[in-house]
Amino acid sequence: MRGPATRRRSDRFPPNSRLPLVYRILGERSENVASDPNARDTRLARVEAALLLAGEPLSARKIAVAASLADAAEARRLLARLRELYDADATAFQVEEIAGGYQLLTRPSYQPWLVRTQRTASEVRLTPAALETLAVVAYKQPITRADVEAIRGVTCGDILTNLMERGFSKIVGRHESLGRPVLYGTTKKFLQAFGLGSLRDLPDYQPAREK
Repeated sequence: MRGPATRRRSDRFPPNSRLPLVYRILGERSENVASDPNARDTRLARVEAALLLAGEPLSARKIAVAASLADAAEARRLLARLRELYDADATAFQVEEIAGGYQLLTRPSYQPWLVRTQRTASEVRLTPAALETLAVVAYKQPITRADVEAIRGVTCGDILTNLMERGFSKIVGRHESLGRPVLYGTTKKFLQAFGLGSLRDLPDYQPAREK
């Protein structure tokens, strides 16, 4: 019986012999990966697959778990590499950092064609009143309904309820004033819908000065 040291190694076949099929396949695969600068190795392919299947932004930690990576730092390095590959390929996709995580999205330039293929448009559809109310909540949160109405000058109860039902706002606590009214704030869905990484990415807001 031969021991491990005496077993025939793949690199010791006679020069004119044909390697077994398994060695030929593995050799061809290694050569293809090495020769293609845009090839994905196993770890990068797992990250790409996790992004493709995710229906919402994934944090670096969740990507690391899904792709069996060492940690979130490795996930961020691979995400940066994936971005480079997408740019080099001029592909329709891009990796966006949004709503506290990462998501695979199509580039904005393809939006007109994609809308034609959808029965329901994916963009946010809100009335001007709802958008104005949501903007007040976003910039002033946490805020009570009374304060929202004071800023807008109209009642906003039904609009706030509708925004909550659609997932753009939520109750984040209660004010310490008489009656302890509820406080409203925005949600992760709000960040995702408007393409924001966090509330810090909101455009600078300057109140209109009185003339």
